[in-house]
Amino acid sequence: DTINELLKKGKAFAQAQKLLVKFNVRTSTDPEDEGCYLSIGQDKCLEDCKFNVTAKTFFIIHGWTMSGMFERWLGSLVSALQEREKDANVVVVDWLALAHQLYTDAVNYTKVVGKDVAKLLNWLQKKEYFQLENVHIIGYSLGAHVAGYAGNYADGTIGRITGLDPAGPMFEVAEPNRRLSPDDANFVDVLHTYTRETLGVSIGIQMPVGHIDIYPNAGDYQPGCGLSDVLGALAYGDAVKCEHERSVHLFVDSLVNQDKQSFAFQCTDSSRFKKGICLSCRKNRCNSIGYNAKTMRNKRNSKMYLKTRAGMPFRVYHYQMKIHVFSYKNLGETEPTFSVTLHGTNSDSSPLPLEIVEQIGLNYTNTFLVYTEEDVGDILKIKLTWEGSAQSWYSLWRELKSYWSQPESSSKELQIRRIRVKSGETQR
Repeated sequence: DTINELLKKGKAFAQAQKLLVKFNVRTSTDPEDEGCYLSIGQDKCLEDCKFNVTAKTFFIIHGWTMSGMFERWLGSLVSALQEREKDANVVVVDWLALAHQLYTDAVNYTKVVGKDVAKLLNWLQKKEYFQLENVHIIGYSLGAHVAGYAGNYADGTIGRITGLDPAGPMFEVAEPNRRLSPDDANFVDVLHTYTRETLGVSIGIQMPVGHIDIYPNAGDYQPGCGLSDVLGALAYGDAVKCEHERSVHLFVDSLVNQDKQSFAFQCTDSSRFKKGICLSCRKNRCNSIGYNAKTMRNKRNSKMYLKTRAGMPFRVYHYQMKIHVFSYKNLGETEPTFSVTLHGTNSDSSPLPLEIVEQIGLNYTNTFLVYTEEDVGDILKIKLTWEGSAQSWYSLWRELKSYWSQPESSSKELQIRRIRVKSGETQR
């Protein structure tokens, strides 16, 4: 029997090898394990692959490839999903043969591959208990648009599609039915990590293409990916790969570090976010990122932002600082450099520079965003310094009291009237 089974498996494997799009069910947590292949119309394969029709099913779709081989991130994502959702089916959509072509050709194949995924889903739907709403497709780069086509051609509506830095070139201005869009699933969430333009194109798509579109670090420069940071390698390709692939690692992080969830905040654009204006969670304006994102069907193309660290766990703690700066003199354009240290119940932050996006408004409440890598806990006190002259809160307060009583004699140029701090993570 065993020999017969092996021969059958061998035949199925040989047949699968001939196909240009293969559905590889990962049955073991051993990354070296070949897994098992599904063939449309072959019920026996479901049995052989121990495919559980009642469970959640994840499809992972890779992108364009220069090497013609799976990239290392794929194994990390498979094992993170298997660890988090132990009963689920994890299927890798292998279209390496078509993805290992000129980029323009690979783009043209995305529709073919998407249709094949849809065919498989339509066949599975004929099985009792299999439900399309239990399907979650995770597509990286070009794979995100393959997922879009799969959602478009499937009979019924897929539960969820996650786009991990969907590819930009040739998709940036495409019609919604020719790229990933909110119409492709019940919930489409997108992580954009490499939207910086070089020579007029950006590797990752810039425009929002989901129900929620999350831009970590403005979707621009990812910490730890600079040319100088990538193992000292001056390889431009490595920096590009690092930023594009960061979307995958943020998703893996959300699976494995459940207790350290990263939150993103809705904002109209990244410069308003950098100013600290958008740290509200009212009316669903904030959400966890990655696997833990709450479904938001009522939103479409809603842009959300957050800061992250350079490595796992990526979570940071965001604070909005509102500082009323006052001056009795007309200083013209003033450019003080502020820095703030937060003292909390758990620890103290390092001195955090306040990024001045425009200029400081005098006699006006200025808003800033600061973030810490460490969890300081509840804030007990704040130390504010500017232009290198450290002043403790207490002595500052004493001086302020004397300013209020006798403004004429004030020789100081800047005064702080009020500081208000709000935590993005606790909303307190």
